[in-house]
Amino acid sequence: MGFIVKNYDFYRMQDWYPKLSSYSFPAVFLSLKEPEIAALSAGETEGEVVSAVLPRLNLALRTFSGMRFVSVDAVAPTDTERFLRKRGAVSSAKSAWAVLAESSKVRSAAEAGTVSRICIRPFRRMDVTREFRLFIRGGKLQAMSQYWLIRHFRRLVNLRQTYWSKAEKFVNEIAPLLELRDCAMDIYFTAGGKILIVDINPWGPPTDPLMLSSWDRDWNDVSGCFIVPPPHTLSGDVNVSF
Repeated sequence: MGFIVKNYDFYRMQDWYPKLSSYSFPAVFLSLKEPEIAALSAGETEGEVVSAVLPRLNLALRTFSGMRFVSVDAVAPTDTERFLRKRGAVSSAKSAWAVLAESSKVRSAAEAGTVSRICIRPFRRMDVTREFRLFIRGGKLQAMSQYWLIRHFRRLVNLRQTYWSKAEKFVNEIAPLLELRDCAMDIYFTAGGKILIVDINPWGPPTDPLMLSSWDRDWNDVSGCFIVPPPHTLSGDVNVSF
């Protein structure tokens, strides 16, 4: 089985990170050999190939202390039980490889030939109210959405305009470094208000438009920041018939 991997793709973290590293979390990258990519695509968690890659993976993990988070190229194992339970935090090379092999998203990417490296970052338990997706069109911020649509957060009502202003300034600052004029960028606001890039996604489907609901809209208009609205409450006399 042969794996043909693109030499360069700005959506892959190893390709955008050199230009935008000062605007993101620290990261190191481990290049994978063809048999290792094949093992990953097959979901193998043991065997000769896995045993050979674990020492190299362990050395890369030792760059950072504490828990770490691993992903590959442009795919993170967010569809795994470990992500649901621990947000993907790993402590060893064995658990790091296992969470990647467990992910159907990662296996599919490896099978499709779009995996060439493992990315290792320090694990950070992020506040879901500070994660957003930026919709950048023509190098300008046109819209912004709350990333986790799990519920309405009252604190975001007062912070929405502040976050929008900071995000707009951020996009204007990094625009000269972006090779993509159109993209959907996932970001995180630190407790100190700094913006860090989490991921860069393709413009349009299959990237989720989140609170914007659809990509079919007039992107010439600046839409601002969208957050999950408060739940509707009913008042007065309510008659319900079946």
